[in-house]
Amino acid sequence: MPDLTRRRALTATAALAATATVTALAAPTAAAAGHDHTMPMPDTFSEVYKGRRIQGRPMSEGGHHHEHGGGYEVLIDGVQLHLMRNADSSWISVVSHYDPVPTPHAAARAAVDELQGAPLLPFSAN
Repeated sequence: MPDLTRRRALTATAALAATATVTALAAPTAAAAGHDHTMPMPDTFSEVYKGRRIQGRPMSEGGHHHEHGGGYEVLIDGVQLHLMRNADSSWISVVSHYDPVPTPHAAARAAVDELQGAPLLPFSAN
C-alpha cells in the first residue's frame, strides 16, 4: 500500500468536501421532487356566525385565487374572502393576515370577528 503523502491527503479531503457539497445541495431538490403538493381539502361548511352567513367550499380549477387559496373558497354574506394557504398548512385571510389559523372555517370566523359588523368589501388581487 502506498504511503499517505500530503498531496494524497489533500486530494482525498477535497474530493470528500466536493461530494458532501453536492450531496447537501442535491438533498433539498430531491426532497422537493418527491414532495406531494396536494394537501387534504378542508371540509365544506355553511353556518351563521355572529349574524353573518359564512360558507366554505372547494373551488373549480384555475385562477389567481386557486393558487393562493389552495383551491378553496370562503364567502362572508356572499362576498369572497381572499384566503391564502401557508406552507405549514395554516390559513390567513386578507382581513386577518397576521393571525394564521388551522382551517378556512377558522379564517372565516376570525374575519367576522375582525370586521365587527362592517361589510366585507370585494378584494381585487390585481
